[in-house]
Amino acid sequence: MKPLVSVIITTYNRCAMVREAIESVLKQDFLDYEIIVVDDDSTDGTNDALRKYNRVNYFYQENQGISRARNQGLALSQGELVCFLDSDDLWLPNKLGVQASIMQKNPALQLTYTDEIWIRKGIRVNPRKIHQKYSGWIFEKSLPLCIISPSSVMLRKEVFDVVGLFDEGLPVCEDYDLWLRITSRFPVFFITQKLIIKRGGHADQLSHRFWGNDRFRVQALEKIINDKAIQEQQKELAIQELIKKSIILENGFRKRGALSEADYYQRLIGKYS
Repeated sequence: MKPLVSVIITTYNRCAMVREAIESVLKQDFLDYEIIVVDDDSTDGTNDALRKYNRVNYFYQENQGISRARNQGLALSQGELVCFLDSDDLWLPNKLGVQASIMQKNPALQLTYTDEIWIRKGIRVNPRKIHQKYSGWIFEKSLPLCIISPSSVMLRKEVFDVVGLFDEGLPVCEDYDLWLRITSRFPVFFITQKLIIKRGGHADQLSHRFWGNDRFRVQALEKIINDKAIQEQQKELAIQELIKKSIILENGFRKRGALSEADYYQRLIGKYS
């Protein structure tokens, strides 16, 4: 019998953390789920450590990045509903139960996401106002930055048939890209309960790999601008955000002496102005 929910955990060299993430799933008060762990070429003993978990479907891949790992998890998943859990995050025990109940009672609802507890370097911190979360048609609210945490979502697997998978060409901001495609087409529901713990501040966070992560958001914005399925008003809003981000990137690259990159964003500004 197929599970209702597929829980997809991706990991890379986070043996201790991924075990804690798995344990937070095993403590859920909702039981109709499967756990799929996609290991993106860990060399820290993750494979051996996860063998003790009978409920974990473990898949190893050569290092291909988080988008490929999540897409592989989707390919292996059997549930009607899908959740993602980053290996450095944790779930509170009622996370799955609350979301599954809402999704089952509202069959037209394609995605729910929850509020979250933020931990930075072991200390609880408060999100800033720019991270405020919303329900409904939130495309415009999703343009400045990623307000939906992958670890907080539950969505219907069929959504990917409409919007496509994670973009494997994006090393970071792949979630921002996906949420733009989803929120441009569907309303979403924000659950105000804090049902996940986001742990940050560690050196191996993907968001710390590059200066100017907005360059990848600009790529996502160009994609959505050229998406024939979006409305004209959405397109205009996306263009405004692309120009805003490109101005910042152009100035930043010029200050760093990266003139070819700066010139690229100058041309991009001209193209869409």
